[in-house]
Amino acid sequence: LMSCCYKLICDGCDCANVIREQEEKLDHTCPFCRHPTPKSEEEGNRNVMTRIEANDPYALRHMGRERWGEGDYDGAFEYWTKAAGLGNIDSHYQLSVMYRKGQCVEKDEKKELHHLEQAAIG
Repeated sequence: LMSCCYKLICDGCDCANVIREQEEKLDHTCPFCRHPTPKSEEEGNRNVMTRIEANDPYALRHMGRERWGEGDYDGAFEYWTKAAGLGNIDSHYQLSVMYRKGQCVEKDEKKELHHLEQAAIG
């Protein structure tokens, strides 16, 4: 995922962009939005936070995964809930797992099934 626009770029498109940049002697940019590549991890993190503030469901889902990996399950739940509300199917699935296992939430079969159905419908 690109931190500027949160688009998943295939290897072929990325390769074509690199070739174009080399041939035309251009600085490296995102193949999708042409935003300059972050020069540092801090700049990349600022890009991610900009996407989160813009309610980008993929950025919200990503931050939920980050929080989960850090052990912040309440934070993951909040990010995934917001992303699911914006239609992100992966977040719906993650929420269904939380409700099934009772992780950070009360076990709730009705909510589990709701989120599973939403993930399946896509």
